[in-house]
Amino acid sequence: MVLPMWPYHPELLSQPVPRYTSYPTAAEFHDGVGGADHAAALAAVAPETPVSLYVHIPYCRDICWYCGCNTGAANRADRLNAYLDALEAEISLVGEHLGGRGRVTRIAFGGGSPNAISPLRFGRLLDALIKRFDAGGAGISIELDPRTLDKDWYDILRQSSVTRASLGVQSFSPQIQRAIGRVQSGEMITDTVGALRKAGIGSINLDLIYAMPGQTLSALHDTLDRRLALAPDRIALFGYAHLPSVFARQRRIDATSLPGARERFDQAAFGYERLTAAGYRAIGFDHFALPQDPLAVASRDGALRRNFQGFTDDDADVLIGLGASAISEFPDLLIQNEKMAGRYRMLVADGGLPGRRGVRRSATDRKRGDAIERLLCTGEAEIGEDLLAGARPALGAFMARGLLRCNGGRLSIQADGMPYARAIAACLDNYRTISIGQFSRAV
Repeated sequence: MVLPMWPYHPELLSQPVPRYTSYPTAAEFHDGVGGADHAAALAAVAPETPVSLYVHIPYCRDICWYCGCNTGAANRADRLNAYLDALEAEISLVGEHLGGRGRVTRIAFGGGSPNAISPLRFGRLLDALIKRFDAGGAGISIELDPRTLDKDWYDILRQSSVTRASLGVQSFSPQIQRAIGRVQSGEMITDTVGALRKAGIGSINLDLIYAMPGQTLSALHDTLDRRLALAPDRIALFGYAHLPSVFARQRRIDATSLPGARERFDQAAFGYERLTAAGYRAIGFDHFALPQDPLAVASRDGALRRNFQGFTDDDADVLIGLGASAISEFPDLLIQNEKMAGRYRMLVADGGLPGRRGVRRSATDRKRGDAIERLLCTGEAEIGEDLLAGARPALGAFMARGLLRCNGGRLSIQADGMPYARAIAACLDNYRTISIGQFSRAV
């Protein structure tokens, strides 16, 4: 087993920080932004602007205890169907507000578990999107729960020309699976990957979580080896964020069995070394991709982006979220749909856009956000002397340890500084004196 080689500076990792899938982060959203702002942002989309659509299905057949997503149990068919009817109504509303402007290049289904709904309703939903947004040429991706896939789902994925799929694996250890409320055999994962490839899915991502209850380096080593044997195109390696005060379901996890800060760090470092040694390119701080994968190509070419779906090769500046709690991103506005599914349905039924919370992005916000995104995606950012002046005291601790270089107004994260990327980015965050309790460890 290869031992971790990253230098460990616990004092630089003690402060919880955002994942920076946006700036400002969702912690800064407020109800001073609403439906009128949502409508104005859609009206401002230029005719040929590349647009990505994200469709949120906030339901799962079974709720995993570790999950921090906005999702509920799909145990009532009437509630699920009512939600899908509202989602189709929102698609129509957003289409009306766009008025044919924008060019949809991607459609992503997430959750929850999109395959908590029936294959028939998924096909109907996708058909509504393609027709309303003239999105016949869009690339389609989907998150899937391997425990609830069957032949009908593989058939609809093939018929729908879905190009990318992401599977939640988390761990192959039966002990860890029981501790997090997600039991699925290794054979199930192997069979699912094979069936997806037969269904024509060209790119498969497997999600893994480190620092799970009872997890050791040996258990992580076994899980990584078994995942690598499946030859996925992408692997996401996330650190478990234990926030039981925010996510009540996490109270079922025994916090005393969670790895400590040093163990977390060692697991992250080991995962990085094991995956890169196997030929995967490191994408930012928690994604990995085979060299020929579009995500790896974007990283190599300096075109990697970061949005609410994490690291991506999607270059669209407009992301429209559809469904309860989905977030839309426009150049000068971030806005989130009503979170509660019942209220979301009522808002859409009344003919109004469901955007209810968000934040307007000032020119300074956009400058800071661009710098944070560049740091996380490329390890370098030109921030200028104006931003540097305020951030220098906080950045100094990283520079003193050789993790970060500063040349004029240009920051460069060094190789040893990669696990500290989120903590370094937080030094540029002008909002981080508030909302600390909502964030997770940087590693």
